[in-house]
Amino acid sequence: MIRDITLGQYYQADSVIHRLDPRVKLVATIGFIISLFVVDSWVGYVVAALFLVCMIKLSKVPFRYMVKGMRAIVFILLITVVFNLFLTPGEPLVSVWKLTITKEGMRTAVMMAVRLSFLIVGSSLMTLTTTPNSLTDGMEKLMKPLKYVKVPVHEIAMMMSIALRFIPILLEETDKIMKAQIARGADFESGNLIKKAKAMVPLLVPLFISAFRRANDLAMAMEARCYRGGEHRTKMKPLCYHGADRIAYGVLLVYFAGCVAIRIML
Repeated sequence: MIRDITLGQYYQADSVIHRLDPRVKLVATIGFIISLFVVDSWVGYVVAALFLVCMIKLSKVPFRYMVKGMRAIVFILLITVVFNLFLTPGEPLVSVWKLTITKEGMRTAVMMAVRLSFLIVGSSLMTLTTTPNSLTDGMEKLMKPLKYVKVPVHEIAMMMSIALRFIPILLEETDKIMKAQIARGADFESGNLIKKAKAMVPLLVPLFISAFRRANDLAMAMEARCYRGGEHRTKMKPLCYHGADRIAYGVLLVYFAGCVAIRIML
């Protein structure tokens, strides 16, 4: 399960999506997420699915690799589906004890599951095709106007980049600690929910210690290199838009306009 999480990992490939400016991919990801909340019909979700499949094909990231990341959020999906299934009022379909499944609840549950799945896959596509350094530069450039209202743009971008970079490292560390604890007789699978939660304590304690140690080492390394924030810092590879980036913005605009038109017409 730990190895199934793909968010924050980078997949090396030579594709059109990989070569796009990170600002384009950030804006496209945000636009795609917004579009998932704009559409509220099956036609809209079919259009979103086709758009997402096309982007995955262009990225040259194996589809099975993208879907693998979904296994890590199965529990969240189940909770979302169950809550919407039983707590949405409407026309009753099936009644079990005091719980009632409604027609509206079933429709909402399925749509929320699809929406959440698309959201995770779309976000994973951005991180899989963009290095953490490029993401930092892209976020800093996009948020540059906020500097005029005293927002620490560089520091925010750096924190988000470090957080993304630490995700695969901490996942690998978790996997190592879990295997070591299992070799010592720990059981993370059997028992009820409370027993499983108690069994996680021997895993969480060393994981937190390792995370704080890594954070301290990173802070000392940055201080040793005289890091003082974003003031007067230059870029080895300054970001600039190319023809493919402008085409990508145009495709995104057409897709988003289509989603809005579907929402209005349906």
